[in-house]
Amino acid sequence: MNRRLLVLAVGMFALGTDSFVVAAVLPGISNAFGVSVGAAGQMASIYSITFALLSPPIAALAATIPRKRLLLCGGIIFVLANLGMVIAPTFGLALLSRIIAGVGAATFSPTATGAAVMLVRPEHRGFALSVVVAGLTVSTALGTPIGAVIGGLGDWRWTMGFVAALGALSVAGIAVFLSEVPLPPKVTLAKRLEPLVDGRVALTLATTLIALSGIFTVYTYFAVVFDRTIGGNAAVLGCLLVLWGIGGTVSNLFGGRVVDVVGSRKVIVTILILLAVFSAVLPWIGSQLWIAAPVILIWGACSWGQLVPQQYRLVALAPSIAPILMGLNSACSYFGMSLGGVIGALGIRTVGAHYLGLIGAALAVLALIFAELANLRISASSFASQEIPNESKVV
Repeated sequence: MNRRLLVLAVGMFALGTDSFVVAAVLPGISNAFGVSVGAAGQMASIYSITFALLSPPIAALAATIPRKRLLLCGGIIFVLANLGMVIAPTFGLALLSRIIAGVGAATFSPTATGAAVMLVRPEHRGFALSVVVAGLTVSTALGTPIGAVIGGLGDWRWTMGFVAALGALSVAGIAVFLSEVPLPPKVTLAKRLEPLVDGRVALTLATTLIALSGIFTVYTYFAVVFDRTIGGNAAVLGCLLVLWGIGGTVSNLFGGRVVDVVGSRKVIVTILILLAVFSAVLPWIGSQLWIAAPVILIWGACSWGQLVPQQYRLVALAPSIAPILMGLNSACSYFGMSLGGVIGALGIRTVGAHYLGLIGAALAVLALIFAELANLRISASSFASQEIPNESKVV
């Protein structure tokens, strides 16, 4: 295992814990500030949308900054923002802290994924991406559940302090272990957004956005979607989150290997079909622990299993601008997370929290349609056959 990839994965672990742990402590945040659960859920959404909006311009403006320095800057901003949330006296200041944390994430995450594909040979890109993205999925299996238990046994502010400590650990690891990564060519913001006019890229990014929207329509409100099973028990909540994260971690690590062998299309189609099916059954399994547990495990595997093949497809389309495409895909991922929080809040008001899985399933089907449209454009493109010598293994 490449130690440099592991260091990047540790940083993603800290960011991932921050992204997802809010879902586990929403009731506590809601009670502390006297706001609704839906309003508290926007703390996750505003973090995500800040990341999505700022990652492209930050990447353009910071193109000449050494990668290690940029990763350290993003990590330090992230740590300070989470410490700010720990002491925030009002809901407004807590939201401001989440925005600043999003700035740190926007600096760190695309830099980490872009560096990953530059550190390995082309035939190992799928595995390299799976290792770095595994930092996010492992955070759902370990970081988020631990944070949920801390919040359940004590206070949600202690949970955010735990997130800040993880961020500080990642900053220290990068400072000590990560050597300098070669700078990519300087690219203007306009040039970074240029791939969006390519239909193949736009449809692939739309797939990411829609899929993540469906997943986080449910996950953002995990504690209330499964409240019948959880029964107010922090340990049960933590265990269910562990299962979701374990499923995602396993699918990511093995999924990268599978993509390297069979290509991205078969993996994407299979994952999105399964995601739609298991999201659709969530309303009917949410009251019985022995049924909910295995379904949540598989749902977690499907939720995370689509990220690596999506990134692989983008890199294969244009390897020379892989860091740019990774940044755009990360932005779409966080837009999707943010949109999911909004859709979920509206869904709670209309169909109720227990039926958010149906909305998630519908969005998974829509994502599948966009994925297949992207495949058709890739297959029909003569440019794709020039860029990708063995196209059949990519799509």
